[in-house]
Amino acid sequence: MQRPSWEEYFMEIAYLVAKRSTCLRRQVGAVVVKNKNILTTGYNGVPRGITHCEVAGCIREKLNVPSGERHELCRGLHAEQNAIIQAAYHGTSIAGADLYCTNRPCIICSKMIINAGIEKVYYQDGYSDPLAEEMVSESGLVLIKMEPKAK
Repeated sequence: MQRPSWEEYFMEIAYLVAKRSTCLRRQVGAVVVKNKNILTTGYNGVPRGITHCEVAGCIREKLNVPSGERHELCRGLHAEQNAIIQAAYHGTSIAGADLYCTNRPCIICSKMIINAGIEKVYYQDGYSDPLAEEMVSESGLVLIKMEPKAK
């Protein structure tokens, strides 16, 4: 048996976290890590106490909103947003941490990640967002695309 690298280990945990997602379109998980310790996790879904999309329906589907556009037209939060909010809720500093996410962050999440002081983002899937790429590049945030682990 071969042990996973730290990066593979935390990415696998991000995929496990994604299984808690209540989104009908995409299941995304995020893990914030500092000094090889997990600080917070997050998955995409509606705010606490709000009816899940599997019951209420998906407004993006109803309006035919393409993936990667009009992020404000969604009842849910992104996994990265939830991981950052969990840190704030519990009073945990994530400055200098790394974020492992199953998907590449959108522009909204990229801005939050930059302001939260996260230094690196590891991801596997997702679409390119030119504005996010520009801001990430200017900020010094490091994005690292991981290839899926061969099974």
